[in-house]
Amino acid sequence: MTLAQLRQMLPHMPFNALLGIDVKEVHDDGVTIECPIRPDLWNATGVVHGGVIATLADVAVGISLMQKHGAEQPATTVELKLNYLRPAGKGSLFARAHLLKTGLTLAVARADVKDDNDNLIATALVTYMYVGRRR
Repeated sequence: MTLAQLRQMLPHMPFNALLGIDVKEVHDDGVTIECPIRPDLWNATGVVHGGVIATLADVAVGISLMQKHGAEQPATTVELKLNYLRPAGKGSLFARAHLLKTGLTLAVARADVKDDNDNLIATALVTYMYVGRRR
């Protein structure tokens, strides 16, 4: 799928739209998404809630698989391992997914979440399972 096609799909993903996620770039091995930081995404200490960061890693991988296989091949997250490295509070967050292996039933990817200054905020290893995939 092209960048334009992926952007057309975003309104059909209500949770991603709620967060304000946009697909910024398509790469050979994945995509980069952006999420503007808003105060309603902060935790009690005034930085982005960890759940938002985890969501960005997960979404970047999911959209990368959609870009690779098209919307006809549904997939679901089966594992997400995330390391938080530093807080983020203002600007935007960018999640860059790298598809590492896409097999018949599983796909494994790395997702790096960075801020506007290219600081690494978190890194994740994400596994997706294809739903209804035919061999």
